[in-house]
Amino acid sequence: MKIIKKYRYALFISLYGVVYMFVFGCLEQRRNVTYHTIHCALDDKIPFCEYFVIPYLLWFFYIFATVFYFVIINRNETDCRRLLTMLCSGMTLFLLISFCYPNGLHLRPLHLQDRNFFTHLVLLLYQTDTPTNVFPSIHVFNSMAVYFAITNCRQLTKHRLLCNGVLLLTILIVLSTLFLKQHSVIDVVFGMLLAFALYALCYQKVPLRQSRQLEQKI
Repeated sequence: MKIIKKYRYALFISLYGVVYMFVFGCLEQRRNVTYHTIHCALDDKIPFCEYFVIPYLLWFFYIFATVFYFVIINRNETDCRRLLTMLCSGMTLFLLISFCYPNGLHLRPLHLQDRNFFTHLVLLLYQTDTPTNVFPSIHVFNSMAVYFAITNCRQLTKHRLLCNGVLLLTILIVLSTLFLKQHSVIDVVFGMLLAFALYALCYQKVPLRQSRQLEQKI
């Protein structure tokens, strides 16, 4: 029982991940559903660039490594709870939105030739990831969520190079969703808005008792 208590957050996020993937898979396999096409004029002005597949794929390592650090290595429960609360809240909202508002894209290049290693990776990505249920962008939301977790962790903010590196990686991941035609600008904007909203709730909210203590001191 001690080991379960010690790694309860790791167990929780693992179970949530299984449930999330199951529900998302069910949403992806729905039939006789009218998908709403997401598109805006800015989407047509953004060129396709296969080289952004690298930061796009680095997202998987970025999310896993950050969650692993906070649930296994960093023993600060407040940091861990904040990250997991933000991630699970945003991803659950995404599933609800996808269920109530089925959506998809028609932005991918119609004829993408296997010209080099990078386009080969993009073709593999297109084959495994459907252009449906993309609003808001989970790639964007999760990237910002783990960035906020890192930059609000006392142990990690001491390392300026690390913080600058994850900021650059987060920006590249956000851009990659657009340049690979995986997401519309609308998906990205709403993914960012969702991240900022949940960040305000999970990180910036001051408890009522603490707020009153601050007021008394002033």
